[in-house]
Amino acid sequence: MKTGLDLIRIDIGVCTYRRPELEQTLRSLGSIAVPEGAQIRIIVADNDDRPSAKARVDALRAAVQHEIVYVHCPSSNISIARNACLDNATGDFLAFIDDDETASQDWIAQLIQTAVATAADVVLGPVKATYGSDAPGWMQQGDFHSTFPVWVGDRIITGYTCNVLLRLAAPSLTGRRFNLALGRSGGEDTEFFTHTHRMGGKITYAPAAWVEEPVPAKRAAFSWLAKRKFRFGQTHGRLIATGTGAAGKIRQLALAAAKSGFCGLASAALFFSPVRRNRYILRAFMHAGVVVGLLGVREIEQYGATVARSS
Repeated sequence: MKTGLDLIRIDIGVCTYRRPELEQTLRSLGSIAVPEGAQIRIIVADNDDRPSAKARVDALRAAVQHEIVYVHCPSSNISIARNACLDNATGDFLAFIDDDETASQDWIAQLIQTAVATAADVVLGPVKATYGSDAPGWMQQGDFHSTFPVWVGDRIITGYTCNVLLRLAAPSLTGRRFNLALGRSGGEDTEFFTHTHRMGGKITYAPAAWVEEPVPAKRAAFSWLAKRKFRFGQTHGRLIATGTGAAGKIRQLALAAAKSGFCGLASAALFFSPVRRNRYILRAFMHAGVVVGLLGVREIEQYGATVARSS
């Protein structure tokens, strides 16, 4: 039996901004299976300009078996909240889950098991979307909102924060923080994990460490998916451009433009197959975003000002 000196200490970061679903998230964390020899602590980082989540968190302390640390970190910039979790983490590992997600019972156990077995710096888990009756049939059939790692050959070279475990002592993560300039647009997690990989960090996947996320009506729209894909492409294009010379940037621009055009043509050919058609259209938006990112246009801010800023 492990003593208090050799416990595996796991912090779970939940960044929140005016979401009543936080209660379901915290209740699900109170019900997860705790790995043998592990101790769990929850960090709630409230990104509102006022401490609007504090009363909800305090009311749940008795119902959640783990210690909850509340941190008020204003305002309206997700990178500030993510960095607050990193700054307040004292464990061996830090997991992130979104404030509208619920964890499966074996979620953290599966993440830890994979981290120990693979010695990875970062472990990603899947996010399973649940759709309401307002979601179009093609969206539900194609499951456009669930989140899984993107593999490049046999490697994962970037990640996301909606279901992840970080080994805090890893050299690739030591001192690393989320970019405040991307905290209103999104893409801060893509950049964070891309640089982690470039610094030699190993990123792996735990397919059984799943969480669930409901798809609200405002996200059950093609326009929301297109904007998200375009922004992802912008971030990817900007990261490609970093350290790339003029000739390399021109090659990447031509490649991304060609891919966007091909996807557009493919979508037209698949007009009567809505799942495949819309998947290709969204890929066209993503590659168009890569072009824009390579040209140096920064991501559009989704939280706050909405005007694209030149880099």
